Amino acid sequence: MTPSASATTATARSKRPRNTVPLAAEASKEAKRLAAVILEVLAGVRQPSQAAEALQVSLPRYYQVETRALQGLLTACEPRPKGRQPEMAHALATLQQHNARLQREVARHQALVRVAQRVVGVPAAVSPAPKAAGKKKRQRKARALTMAARLRQEAAEADRPSDSGMSPGSS
Repeated sequence: MTPSASATTATARSKRPRNTVPLAAEASKEAKRLAAVILEVLAGVRQPSQAAEALQVSLPRYYQVETRALQGLLTACEPRPKGRQPEMAHALATLQQHNARLQREVARHQALVRVAQRVVGVPAAVSPAPKAAGKKKRQRKARALTMAARLRQEAAEADRPSDSGMSPGSS
């Protein structure tokens, strides 16, 4: 290779644009603006108060958004599993086929049990009689209502002064 040819390839390499892959083509303009401001704060170019002003949000809201962005960054940095991942639709179809096969197998085994019982002379199992219609079931109370009642009771007990003048938890 001649010296002029190597100089030409070196210039071609240095002039090639870097980072030509779009970062987030599907991201909105507002999301890109927000990310740029957060990165400027993290790089030390802006103060958080300046960033909040630029984004037209309060300082606490800016910190919330920054925290959410950092959580997203950490989530994106988690290692991905290798290889092709199974699709949910394919997994569901496989499980449904497996379930159907097991149901057929259960029906087959039940038929074999009935045949064996007939051969041996064991009477068929009698289904249990329906419960009396006049008997009413106890209506269940929601657990949340039970817990709310307990909390009210405990709060009322805590408000009452104790007889010994000491709190229940102290010795």
